[in-house]
Amino acid sequence: MALYNPPADAPLSSSPKLIFAPAGHEAHGQAAQFTRGSLCRTDLHASSPTPQFHAWFAEAQAEPSIAQPEACTLSTAALPSGRVSARVVYLKELDARGGFVIYSNFGTSRKAADLASNPHAALVFYWPALQRQVRVEGSATRYAREESQAYFDTRVRGSRIGAWASRQSQVLEPSGHDDDDGRAQLDAWVAETEKRFEGTDEIPVPDFWGGLRIVPTRVEFWQGRESRLHDRFVYERDEGEHGNEGRWTVERLSP
Repeated sequence: MALYNPPADAPLSSSPKLIFAPAGHEAHGQAAQFTRGSLCRTDLHASSPTPQFHAWFAEAQAEPSIAQPEACTLSTAALPSGRVSARVVYLKELDARGGFVIYSNFGTSRKAADLASNPHAALVFYWPALQRQVRVEGSATRYAREESQAYFDTRVRGSRIGAWASRQSQVLEPSGHDDDDGRAQLDAWVAETEKRFEGTDEIPVPDFWGGLRIVPTRVEFWQGRESRLHDRFVYERDEGEHGNEGRWTVERLSP
């Protein structure tokens, strides 16, 4: 990577940059234009973002160059600090009521600590081959143990053992041996778990592990367009009356 040096007449406050205006593999410094399509209000499902997301997800699945259309970024924020953390996870379910479900450790992970103080979360899906992204915002609740067990049983044995063994996000302590940076401690936890469930394939879901259902209150569909004049439509749900879920409204946003 070449070091970027500012022009000789640049202000003294300018500092060297390792990356400046990255543009993929092109040498001219101009990022590619978005020219795959456009999005109009008449293209959208009027009553709910759920069928619209389902349709776009199906198109992403059918696109050979999109290896993992279910990959998305989950963002959470701790209160009262407001510090945000994000990580890539897999969407595992979209239920008929519009809930987006991911599975993870909710005992020791950073996301668990964030959600304990703030139940609001956001997901972002990005499908570059289609030049589309979807942004989901809503409140998150844990799945019941029985629901989590149903999915847990579909995982390969190694992943189920790993869910039990890992104290996700905890610091792993090196053993003191020259080659060990902490992995030996994790390997020991895995070995203990393997011994615990030796001879059986019926492994219960851990209490600290399971599904997280994000119920959206805002969903944005983004279609890239030339000159960065992107098409953006946002669904927002009214609060409704007497605690009932309200209807969805749809509006176009400026790019």
